[in-house]
Amino acid sequence: MLHTVSLKENGVFRRLYHRGSSAGSRYLVVYCRRNGAQVSRLGFTVSTKLGHAVVRNRVRRRLREIYRGLEPELKPGYDIVVVARSASVDAEFALLERNLRHLCEKLELLV
Repeated sequence: MLHTVSLKENGVFRRLYHRGSSAGSRYLVVYCRRNGAQVSRLGFTVSTKLGHAVVRNRVRRRLREIYRGLEPELKPGYDIVVVARSASVDAEFALLERNLRHLCEKLELLV
């Protein structure tokens, strides 16, 4: 990924949930907040309610690949958390891609 590092600290996730901007759809919820750095930090939340580890990891891999394709169009310097909802398990790749792009547009993350 070009200008993105992984987001792993629980405190940052919680801060985004409470103080960040959010946009949601049937498949995904995206939280974001400026981080004051030149790089963005990206995290994924895929609940155990979505299924076993194989299912959750597949959803996470698909979302990571969608983000990788969208990254050149995103503004750097944001903390972003993508939360997968249960409908995302059965959703097609193109539908998830459209959803994530739409949510990023809604949050004004695209250049």
